[in-house]
Amino acid sequence: MNPTDANFAVVMPIYEDQEASTRLFRELFAEYGTRAYVVAVDDGSINQPVQLEALQNAGLKGVVITLKRNVGHQRAIAIGLNYVAEHLPEMPCTIVMDSDGEDTPQSIRELVEPMRSPKVDVVVAQRKSRVETLRFKAFYLVYKALFQFLTGRKISFGNFMALKPAALKRLAAMQELWMHVAACVLTSKLRVQTQPIDRGPRFAGKSKMNFVGLALHGFRALMVFAEDVLVRVGIICAFVALFTVAASAAAIALKLAGFATPGWFSVALGILLLVFLQTGALTLMTLMLTGVVRAGAPNQIDYRAYIDAVKHAN
Repeated sequence: MNPTDANFAVVMPIYEDQEASTRLFRELFAEYGTRAYVVAVDDGSINQPVQLEALQNAGLKGVVITLKRNVGHQRAIAIGLNYVAEHLPEMPCTIVMDSDGEDTPQSIRELVEPMRSPKVDVVVAQRKSRVETLRFKAFYLVYKALFQFLTGRKISFGNFMALKPAALKRLAAMQELWMHVAACVLTSKLRVQTQPIDRGPRFAGKSKMNFVGLALHGFRALMVFAEDVLVRVGIICAFVALFTVAASAAAIALKLAGFATPGWFSVALGILLLVFLQTGALTLMTLMLTGVVRAGAPNQIDYRAYIDAVKHAN
């Protein structure tokens, strides 16, 4: 039996996307009826707040969680997952998906199929195709390569995922969830299965994410693995520092042996000294950033502090 043949929860963050989310509600009901329990997290929308009537008119059961302010896509998901973990702990399956239609309701069946296996805790969607600009695709390739280089791990998935109850409970207890959902899954030690799924086009409107937002999103993923990044950057800097010391020693030896041309020695030594100092500065900055990230991340976050209202659709 496919897990969607029983009840399951759907957590979706929504920010100023009323038209697309309303259509998504209707399509979810058309596919799964009342088996889908929607946890819609309104991330501080002002112009297009999520209306409880949209859920009710679609025929769905669920809640609309209105936040006191805009906290960002990842924290909105964290709040939704914490709500499910506390109020619906026995839900057999929890889906995390965007509200714009790019994560299609029809693909949920395909996504949860590997959850039949007892050796799978989390299933993540790996995109077979993307409806994106060439600029975005190029940036995404660079980001994945940089992430693997700095952390030693591959990240090839986003927020579209399915969680078993034990996985949901573990993620809800992790502070990294509030920083980056996908990176939190990677560091959780859960058994993750990837599932190739096509990405659909947006139902309406345009993406709120710009280039700066994407860069910040990628940086937060790196910060989840701050210690790994620090070690790798430190190793690279150590090799560069050793090279500059060896090269400086060679330059001094050449100077003393009389093989250095006029002006060459001072230029070479000056460049090597600058490289050595920059290497030390980079190591220090990475160490400081790691300390700031870890010091600023609380061990436990009370998700209720962000919630302004919870409205139920029965």
